[in-house]
Amino acid sequence: MDFSIWPSTAQPWSDLLRGCTWAEAHGWHGIWVPDHFMTNTPVGVEADEELTPWLEAWTTQAALAALVPRVRIGAMVSGNLYRHPAVVANMAGTIDEISGGRFVVGLGAGWQENEHARYGIELTAPGDRSDQLEEACQVIRGLLDNPRTSHRGDHYALDGAPCEPSGDGRRIPLLVGGKGEKRTLRTVARYADEWNVWALPHEVGPKRKVIERWCDEVGRDPAEIRITISVMARFCDSTKQRDQVLDRLGNHGGLVGADVDEIRSAAAAYADAGVDELVIADFNLPREAREDVLGRLQEEVLEEFR
Repeated sequence: MDFSIWPSTAQPWSDLLRGCTWAEAHGWHGIWVPDHFMTNTPVGVEADEELTPWLEAWTTQAALAALVPRVRIGAMVSGNLYRHPAVVANMAGTIDEISGGRFVVGLGAGWQENEHARYGIELTAPGDRSDQLEEACQVIRGLLDNPRTSHRGDHYALDGAPCEPSGDGRRIPLLVGGKGEKRTLRTVARYADEWNVWALPHEVGPKRKVIERWCDEVGRDPAEIRITISVMARFCDSTKQRDQVLDRLGNHGGLVGADVDEIRSAAAAYADAGVDELVIADFNLPREAREDVLGRLQEEVLEEFR
């Protein structure tokens, strides 16, 4: 099982780069960045939190591709409605070229209401969003896999569109994030090389079975799809503190425990569930102690499950 970091982009570039450079030097597998422009606040309510600086995801990925060697790089995940999929494919080809073949296209339907409202980007109904995500995956896959792509669907139309660079003969992986069993996991089965979701260990197996059923329907081997799970980690000083943290984090708190053995047991459960990669978000960690916590997690827990 691999382990990667998911640093917040609501921090100065120098801090983000330092953390990513640390992760690369200490053997972490990948770096994933969120795709948001602002913190999540109620729609229609102006809040000071909205003015917190946020690094834009795709320019950040390009910079990391140039400056941080070895690790895989991607977005966890990019909101489909923010950018036309043809533009995404062309950006992906360029970043993959910059990185020397280490890029993963991370894509999701999108959800954050205040971002769409503030920037005038229509947040369509959930069913329509799922349709758009599936069609966007078809467009991106076509552009990255073929010299030219023509497509006429319900949401996107392309006429002999080129996309170069496009992986130099290598298949640039497409990761789809989400948990909807009727639509999103069907899209995963049809188009994704990787799948990601927030989940506790016991939640992974049932979702995998849904993906397997969809793979049977579309004629695909589910073993081709890499399973990545996002979690937050926290070493707690007591069971009371653990319970308080878990109550706040819910299914985001996959590696939270009152002692190392509890966290190690959770990591083992993810490995037993067939998880290929744990993506550790650092959003809940104090910035000044981030590397200390992640280093302890790596040394005392994760190295056992490589």
